[in-house]
Amino acid sequence: MSAGRGVPIRTPGEIAMARQAGRLAAELLQMIAGHVKAGVTTNELDRLCHDYIVNVQQAIPANVGYHGYPKTICASVNHVVCHGIPSDKKLKDGDIVNIDVAVIKDGWFGDTSRMYFVGKPAIQARRLVRTTYEAMRAGILQVRPGATLGDVGHAIQSVAQREGYSVVREYCGHGIGTVYHDEPQVVHVGQPGRGLKLEPGMIFTIEPMLNAGKAAITHLPDEWTVVTKDRSLSAQWEHTVLVTDDGFEILTPWPDGYGDYAPIGA
Repeated sequence: MSAGRGVPIRTPGEIAMARQAGRLAAELLQMIAGHVKAGVTTNELDRLCHDYIVNVQQAIPANVGYHGYPKTICASVNHVVCHGIPSDKKLKDGDIVNIDVAVIKDGWFGDTSRMYFVGKPAIQARRLVRTTYEAMRAGILQVRPGATLGDVGHAIQSVAQREGYSVVREYCGHGIGTVYHDEPQVVHVGQPGRGLKLEPGMIFTIEPMLNAGKAAITHLPDEWTVVTKDRSLSAQWEHTVLVTDDGFEILTPWPDGYGDYAPIGA
């Protein structure tokens, strides 16, 4: 069943499958957290994630071969906005890194990302990471039946602008289920009351990317890695969210809790 603009409305059985895949993706990010440290290469992190998905979770790494992507994770360090390809370059003290993962379990996709600190990043780097989390959280808190994607985007944009950061506009959240990137497109800027009206059973990601400098981006020659044009730091967080009858459910909940980040709903 679909709502307007071809957005799928999921049945309880489908939601259960999406919940299972989302939980596995979140557990993967918890597993890798203890390995993100100075001296480790992003290739090593990639191998650990691949083996965990295949051998422990009995699932499929969704990114491998997706439009030709060569690795299991995206590892985006410092000024890399997204789609950083793991390599033999070692992480160093002070780095910030986004790890973006996706798994397929019984035909359903789970997709999420988190930011990690390597050692002790500078105060400004930590502030960017925390603000980006707060922007994602603000967007998620807008999700409920009758709200619009414009409400979500406006909430994200408002947090970013309040702190003097820019929102990357070339990439957005997306519907997800048995298709990796489905309708709707979830843009991280917007006007209240505009855009798609949310209905129970919709599932999509909210994944804002904030830059410390200007919003402009560029691609490296590998045609995957996206970096800030002014070489400023960038950060991203991502959750997969279900619209429920009275609000939302995060389908990629952190197994280890929120730590010192503000919780998102119940």
